[in-house]
Order: sequence, then C-alpha cells, then structure tokens
Amino acid sequence: MPLHSEAATILAINGSERSGGNTDHAIAYAGKLIAERGAILRTIALREHRISPCSPCGDCNSRTLPCQVDDDVPALVEQMASADGLIYAAPVHGFGLAHLMQVFIERAGVGYLRFTRPLADKVGGIIVTGRRYSDSSVHNQIVNNLLLNRMILVGSGFPVLLRNTTGAPGLTDVEGVDALERMVHRMLDMVQLLKRHQRVDGGPVLPRRDRNERVPRPRRTETAPTRGDIENVH
Repeated sequence: MPLHSEAATILAINGSERSGGNTDHAIAYAGKLIAERGAILRTIALREHRISPCSPCGDCNSRTLPCQVDDDVPALVEQMASADGLIYAAPVHGFGLAHLMQVFIERAGVGYLRFTRPLADKVGGIIVTGRRYSDSSVHNQIVNNLLLNRMILVGSGFPVLLRNTTGAPGLTDVEGVDALERMVHRMLDMVQLLKRHQRVDGGPVLPRRDRNERVPRPRRTETAPTRGDIENVH
C-alpha cells in the first residue's frame, strides 16, 4: 500500500567494502520493497567516499564545534539529517563490525551528531550480513548507536541477520529475508504515522527537552527521603 503523503525517503548507509556482495544485495532488495510502497531509497556506499579515521587531536569530548578534519563526512551527515529513516547495513569482519562502518559512526557521531542530535526521532533499521558468527554482537553495537542518536527503532520480530555460507553473494537466508521484509514495512508504517502526526500538530512528535546528553539538565532540589519518611508513608 503506497504512502498517502509526500514520498518518504529512506537512506541506506552501506558499510561494506565489497561491491556486489551480500550487503549490496540486501540493500537492493530493501530498495525494491520501498519502491513498491511509493517511497524512495537513497544509498550512501561508504567505500565510495573519503572518510578519515578519528585523528589523535584528543579534544573530541571537550570541543564545542564540529570536527575540522577535511573529508566527506559533513556532506554525508547532511544527507542523514534530511532523510525520514535510516538503514545501517554492514557485514561482519573479523568477528566485529566492518571497519568502514566503524570509522564512519565514530567520525559522524563524535565529530558532528553529538552537538544537536539531528537524527532524533528518525526511524532506524539495521541489516547485518555475515557467514555464521558474531552477527548478533554487531547488530547490538549498531542498536546502541541508533539509540544514542535518539532514533526510533520499530520492533519487527527477529533482527535482520542475513547469513550466507555458500561463498557466492546472494540472499540465501530465508528467515533473514523475511525479517528484512518485516523491518522495511514496519519502518515505512512508522514514517507514515510520524508524517501524519506532524501535519496535524505542526511540530515534532516527541518533545526536545535538551540538545544532547552532555548538557546538564535542571535537577529537582528536594532532599532525598529518609528511612523515617518512608516508614511514615506506611
């Protein structure tokens, strides 16, 4: 069923170094599903961009301005901020997250996203491709990153862990493909719901009480209850 409002835009971040590999196949299939719903998939293939690893400057946690390293990350962050939803797709390498995605989420997160959390309330999804091992660990790491950026993760059943032991790229994991389909449709359903809410209320769905987690929030000044206070309640 097509989206009834203006076309939703989903941005896939492809963290695989390998062109035509399992991750590319998964994103292409997601794009087919998204197009069938009347939405748009755009893809950032990190292997095609200049992304510098974090440098030894050492002031990332204290600086008040975005990172000054000259590469493609600022432009990629702008694309992320303009999308309605984001799919992070990456393979397992060496029992962990593929290094392209690791380098990118470090640079983008500490260098740019942490100042105002521009991805807040965007719908997030995750695809992990691998042979057999450690895909759950990689999935958990990306989940934590999306939650740090205050994104909305829509539960859709099993996580999208696409396993392939054949040696040839392709979508051979029937359960994984089913999970991918469920995730994509749930993401688009949530995007549609959020757009409808924004049209009605004219503002963000969730209140923005602070810019980021590093800004101290006002605390209640009441004294903590004593044991006697608690006993008097009873």
